[in-house]
Amino acid sequence: MAASPDLLEEVAAASALLDGASPVEIITWAVEKYFPKLTMATAFGPEGCVIIHMLAQIEPRTHVFNLDTGYQFPETLKLRDRIARRYGMEVEMRQPATTVAEYENLHGGPLYQSNPDQCCFDRKVTILRQSVVGWNAWMSGIRRDQSSDRAGVPIVAWDKKFGLVKISPLANWTKKDVWKLISDHDIPYNPLHDQGYTSIGCWPCTRAVMFGEDERAGRWSGKAKTECGLHTKD
Repeated sequence: MAASPDLLEEVAAASALLDGASPVEIITWAVEKYFPKLTMATAFGPEGCVIIHMLAQIEPRTHVFNLDTGYQFPETLKLRDRIARRYGMEVEMRQPATTVAEYENLHGGPLYQSNPDQCCFDRKVTILRQSVVGWNAWMSGIRRDQSSDRAGVPIVAWDKKFGLVKISPLANWTKKDVWKLISDHDIPYNPLHDQGYTSIGCWPCTRAVMFGEDERAGRWSGKAKTECGLHTKD
């Protein structure tokens, strides 16, 4: 779906207005503007957990989903249950049509080893495209300080790739801001973060980072790949 010039102008104006706003103010605006046609995608990272914490106070009926590739860490899946117990919010698990075994059989083995871009496209990007059908806006937990690819992300934008408005409430927050809120409010988070995993995706393509490394250095380590494709323009 293409956006009209009026919608693009409206989205740009909203982004400029909200650029200095707090995450709570941004999420409140998003709920007032788009609920019940507002959804959120989370990989259960610290940012996603923080947004869920805020949503639980602002509008706990907001639909939240996870792209369950079949390669997620057990700790990640258990976090979903902890969040449900804490907030009463059930995160929907959106899965590909094929299981991991079926997918690897189709490709003669683990595709993440030979073609991680295709693996991400098939088991994440394609599923997100299916998952946002019928929604008017989606929220993500990306931050501008996470990587050069995300440095210019607006608070509100038209997501051409997926055909709806994209809202990034934590775009102007830092890693320190996120973890301070988690600490102050005892927000559930993935215990792998305590073991050096600063950014957590699928287990075959994620490792703990070493001292001094970039926050996302543990993702697709040794490859030029830095993003799964959900937050890139192309």
